[in-house]
Amino acid sequence: MSTAIRASSILPGRRDDIELHTADGLRLVGELALPADRPPVATLVCLHPLPTHGGMMDSHVFRKAAWRLPALADLAVLRFNTRGTSSMRGTSEGAFDGAVGERYDVAAAIEYAEFAELPNIWLVGWSFGTDLALKYGCDPAIAGAILLSPPLRFSAPEDLATWAASGRPLTALVPEFDDYLRPAEARERFAAVPQAEVVGVPGAKHLWVGDAETVLDEIVRRVNPAVEVPLPTTWDGPMEAGDVSAYADRTVASFADTPVPQPGD
Repeated sequence: MSTAIRASSILPGRRDDIELHTADGLRLVGELALPADRPPVATLVCLHPLPTHGGMMDSHVFRKAAWRLPALADLAVLRFNTRGTSSMRGTSEGAFDGAVGERYDVAAAIEYAEFAELPNIWLVGWSFGTDLALKYGCDPAIAGAILLSPPLRFSAPEDLATWAASGRPLTALVPEFDDYLRPAEARERFAAVPQAEVVGVPGAKHLWVGDAETVLDEIVRRVNPAVEVPLPTTWDGPMEAGDVSAYADRTVASFADTPVPQPGD
């Protein structure tokens, strides 16, 4: 009997806690989710929203990706907390560094994916994470990048020029009602990258609340085009339920006016 896939649904997969080790000596906590009984065909390395305002490896789109896409789309999903960021998985060492020291965090995640021999590695950045992808993610090991709600706040024109020169695919999913960069302006800004694809998402906002399924479909469409989208909304098989209540107060916009307290604050 088929069961509806809900926000808390965890589909079958292999999920292991992992640690990343940066070149400047920090230990970052994370998780690697894999298909339950077959190798993945592609890999998502997730770069989360601004940690000072609630962003973390469990931000809802990435949590749903890890809980669903190994089963629905044969994808590996690597999530981690950047320096100084906390979630239920734990707290990564170090302190938020305004997209400077985070270059080592991105490098450590890519290195881990390479060492684990994960296939077809794509970066998926969200908000602050899109700036990290643009600044530090144009690496020979990376097949391409998908940007969710890119604000283009920390990244610079030279970062776009690097991506343009690489020829690697770059897709920006831009909410119609984004707080920071809307589709028309995004098309102007990303025109510096000839291969960039800007997809305006009607009705969506920066946080993608109510639109996570659309985001997952668009990611899968590019990373594993052999999978039919839209993805199923029901599952015929075993399913667990995850605890999402711990994050009710952290579903807030990156760059919101009021920072979200971190554990220990």
